[in-house]
Amino acid sequence: MAKAIMEVLHYPRLDTVMMVEELIRKAGNYPTKAELRRKLPKKMMYQTLLVILDYLEESNKIHVDGKSGEIMWIWGPEAVKRIKEKNLVVE
Repeated sequence: MAKAIMEVLHYPRLDTVMMVEELIRKAGNYPTKAELRRKLPKKMMYQTLLVILDYLEESNKIHVDGKSGEIMWIWGPEAVKRIKEKNLVVE
């Protein structure tokens, strides 16, 4: 993993990761991390949210724009299935 794992005090539980993932997936995008954090159904440490966002970005489920900070859902299992069926190489 990348950025937020330097000195993690608390790793998120799977249900917490899934909650954030589902919220972003349903919305499609969020303008900022702060806006996403406000929409969460339960309180979460900011560092924990950063760890989750890093994981989702590393697994190519989301993209966090470097300039605007917008969080966008990009995972498309149907597209991945079509690529695998055609034996295409994805980099």
